[in-house]
Amino acid sequence: MLDQAELIRRYRVADRAETRVRLNFITSLDGAATVDGLSGGLGNEDDKLVFDTLRLLSDVIVVGAGTVRAEGYGGIRLSPADAAWRLGHGLPPQVPVAVVSSRLELEPEHPFFRDAAVRPIVVTHAASPAGRRAELAEVADVLVCGEEDLDPTVMVAALAARGLSQILCEGGPHLFGALIAADCVDELCLTISPVLEGGAAGRIARGGSGATRPMGLLHVLTAGDMLFLRYGRRPA
Repeated sequence: MLDQAELIRRYRVADRAETRVRLNFITSLDGAATVDGLSGGLGNEDDKLVFDTLRLLSDVIVVGAGTVRAEGYGGIRLSPADAAWRLGHGLPPQVPVAVVSSRLELEPEHPFFRDAAVRPIVVTHAASPAGRRAELAEVADVLVCGEEDLDPTVMVAALAARGLSQILCEGGPHLFGALIAADCVDELCLTISPVLEGGAAGRIARGGSGATRPMGLLHVLTAGDMLFLRYGRRPA
């Protein structure tokens, strides 16, 4: 079993003021991102502890609307112990969550908004339905980042301008693909689950223009047969 104090030491960054986009994903040995359409079937308690620790260390959690719907995201709330740790280290007790959506097919009554610990953020673009933007502005802060499509670079800058420099993206694959294409990925935390899945499950990144982004290995952790990899952007 992994130890959270050690995980905090391993995953903390030296300068929180420096904008950093960190992605957290899990995959099977053969590259499947889901089991029966959900990522949770690949994880275990150790993966959950890494997952929770990365949230603990973040300023904002970013997730695609499709993942909110598929994974059943409700209002995200850190545990009392994690909230107390954040307070003790000069951080707000809870982490805001930003949902990225082009079509804005989320209802204001969705648990993601209704049960949020702090006011959520909606990230979209100027071509999204204006009426839906107005409706969601009643329950969330709406950021328009891009004209016809989401501009990940503008999104990262807009979040950082709000003091949310440590950005944790939890998916989904299309958002990851867009971040790769825009060269916005500073770090990938990847859990390798010791299973072979087969089938038609997709990759952790999908869509966007093809791009090769060199990454360097920062650390390797193991717990049983589960492997936890941390990669960071290689300097130009």
